[in-house]
Amino acid sequence: MKVKIEIEEGLAEEEVIIRCSRLSDSVISLQNYISGQEGGKESHGKRCLSLKNAETEFYVPLDEICFFETEGRQMRAHTADRIFTCDYRLYELEELLPGSFMRISKSCITNLDLVYSVTRNLTASSVMEFTGSGKKAFVSRAYFKAVTERLKTRKLGL
Repeated sequence: MKVKIEIEEGLAEEEVIIRCSRLSDSVISLQNYISGQEGGKESHGKRCLSLKNAETEFYVPLDEICFFETEGRQMRAHTADRIFTCDYRLYELEELLPGSFMRISKSCITNLDLVYSVTRNLTASSVMEFTGSGKKAFVSRAYFKAVTERLKTRKLGL
């Protein structure tokens, strides 16, 4: 593996780019490690995201979030049993979230670590279900192959 550091004075934000010929477990692990180095809020040692429900702000651990979806002009974050609003846009979340999250449609990013099943539908969006929740998200046909490939490369927690 070749490692290269470029110093660019006046850069507004640090950026790490990983170039690879294919997505492997080691590349995903590297992305997760680098993403975990950001100085975000933590709750009990976990990376958290600031989300709202009515007038209350919650610091929800990322590993509890099943998926993010846009509904109209509003971004919603779904946990197993709650829905929160989020101030980020999808493209911002894609940059901010660790490698366990992936876009599954134009309007949804999901936490692959919490996926329980994906029911394929050849003519419409496929249905994704989550561990410990009755919630469902929809995988568009354009993203289906990439999503199932990423799900197959996940390490088993044995």
